[in-house]
Amino acid sequence: MSSHQPDSPESAPTHRGRLALACGITCGVVVAQFLGAWLTGSLALLTDAVHSLTDSIGLLIALLAASLMGRAPTSGRTWGFRRIEVLAAAVQALLLLGIGTYAAVEGVARLSSPPSVPAGELLLFGAIGLVGNVISLAVLSSGRRSSLNLRAAFLEVLADALGSLGVIAAAAVIALTGWQQADAVAALVIAAMILPRAALLLREAGRILMEFTPRGIDLDEVREHMLAQPHVHEVHDLHASTVASGLPVITGHVVVDDGCFHDGHAPAILHQLRTCVAEHFDVSLEHSTFQLETAEIAAQERQRHR
Repeated sequence: MSSHQPDSPESAPTHRGRLALACGITCGVVVAQFLGAWLTGSLALLTDAVHSLTDSIGLLIALLAASLMGRAPTSGRTWGFRRIEVLAAAVQALLLLGIGTYAAVEGVARLSSPPSVPAGELLLFGAIGLVGNVISLAVLSSGRRSSLNLRAAFLEVLADALGSLGVIAAAAVIALTGWQQADAVAALVIAAMILPRAALLLREAGRILMEFTPRGIDLDEVREHMLAQPHVHEVHDLHASTVASGLPVITGHVVVDDGCFHDGHAPAILHQLRTCVAEHFDVSLEHSTFQLETAEIAAQERQRHR
């Protein structure tokens, strides 16, 4: 289980300031890269621009995480804005997959018939991107160990910096040798960097949105642990899902002795079940919900599953 603690009220404004500054710089880099891609016709620069765009979305979500996602839930939004990061991850993944696939297909085509890309302009816009990335890294660096949001943002900007280095390398090769295919090669390298990441992002976002069982939680093992508790006869309709990253929840119906409801023992059993799950699996006491019932009540349920 993660030992990370929520940011204190005193430190949160500092984190928001860092994230806001890094987000602003990255958005500026995105605008410059798209302008450069349009002026030069560089596929590598276009690929890196979309990569930077998706990471700027990630920075924006990290910024929201320091404010919106910390707001208290309401009766209309029982989980608040916690799942906004999942939706953003899905959008990022689709953008990355789209541009990565386009860059791969177009890059292969350009290897045989490359367009003329001006090396000087390509170097200029690549350098602008790298300088912006380095400044953002400096802004985020000192606080990344105290915040998971800052750490994730730091890694996203670092990936952008590597893309900018690829653009600069392509510009240098074109300037020194005249080999125009260098732009396509750089685009293919950047695509090779972002496609696996996009696939992982989409898979993880899909798992959460489809409410698959969280990784690290085996419901068969959970059931075994629960059945080992005194007075427990059956566990059914056991579900586990993830609301947002780091927030797994689990629910289930538990059949116990009829006498537990007469002698006042039911609350103690419920506490034992929740404690058992919290001790053996990565689910907090607050996010495990179990319905205790008699065998007669369980028999009346029309749609039951394991």
